[in-house]
Amino acid sequence: MKQPKACRQCRKVFEEGDKCPVCGSTTFTTFWRGYVYIFKPEHSEISKKMGIETPGKYALRLSR
Repeated sequence: MKQPKACRQCRKVFEEGDKCPVCGSTTFTTFWRGYVYIFKPEHSEISKKMGIETPGKYALRLSR
C-alpha cells in the first residue's frame, strides 16, 4: 500500500499517480494531519470555507 499524499494547492488526499486528480498540480506532501471527507460540497459549510468544489477526501492541515 502506498502512502497517501496531499496536494499542496487544493489539499486533495490521494495515493495513486504523480498528479492531483482534482486540480492537476504536481506539488504534494506526505506530511499532513487530519482529513475531512466531503460528500456534497454544495451543501457543506466546511467545503465552502476550504474552497472545495469536488467530493472526496481532503487534508485539514499540511506541513513541510
